Amino acid sequence: MSIKVSIVEDDRETRESLCELINGASGLNCLGTYSTGEAALRDVGTRIPDVALVDINLPGMNGIECVAKLKAQLPSLQVLMLTTYEDSDLIFNSLRAGAKGYLLKNMPPEELVQAVAEVHAGGAPMSMQIARKVVDYFHHAQKSAAEVEHLSAREKEILALLAKGALYKEIADNLSISMSTVRTHIQHIYEKLHVQSRTEAARKFYARSD
Repeated sequence: MSIKVSIVEDDRETRESLCELINGASGLNCLGTYSTGEAALRDVGTRIPDVALVDINLPGMNGIECVAKLKAQLPSLQVLMLTTYEDSDLIFNSLRAGAKGYLLKNMPPEELVQAVAEVHAGGAPMSMQIARKVVDYFHHAQKSAAEVEHLSAREKEILALLAKGALYKEIADNLSISMSTVRTHIQHIYEKLHVQSRTEAARKFYARSD
C-alpha cells in the first residue's frame, strides 16, 4: 500500500511542487495539502495520513503548535518538519512537539522522498546540517552540565532561582541572605559558567538537565 502523505505549507508554489513530487514517487500518495495548521486539523479526522510534512513558519498557528495538536489527535502519525530555519531552539521545540525528523527545504527532491519512506519505516531523518546541530547541542549540554557541577551548593541554589526569573531581592529573601551576597554569588556563577548575562546562565542551567 502507498504511504499517504499530507502537506501543511502556506506557500502555494511550494505546496503544489511537494504534492507533485510525492505523487510522482513510487509508493507515495499525496493525500491532502493545507495552507494552514488550522485547515489540516479540521480535516485530519476524515483523511488520515501516515506522514505529514509541516512547514514551521505557518500563518496563525505555527508549525510547532500544529505538530503538537496533530500528534494529540493521531499519536501514530509520523511528522517531518520542512523548513528554511536552522535555529537550534526551533529544531528541539519541533522534536519535543512530536516531530520525528527535520528537513531543510533546499534538500534534493530524491532525498526528501527517501526521508518520507524512512520516517514511515521508523527512522528519524534529518538534513546533514541539522544532524550536526543536534550533535553540537548535546556536546554543549555535556559541557554545561560539567560547568554547573563545579558550582557550590549555594551557587546552584541561586542559579536555579535565577533561571526561573527570580529578582535579586527575591533570591535574597528566599535564601535569607543579603543582596550584596547574592550579587557576589552571581558574579562567581557567571565567571565559572563563562557567561555574561542571566539569559546565558539560564540556558546552561536548563541545557544540562535536558
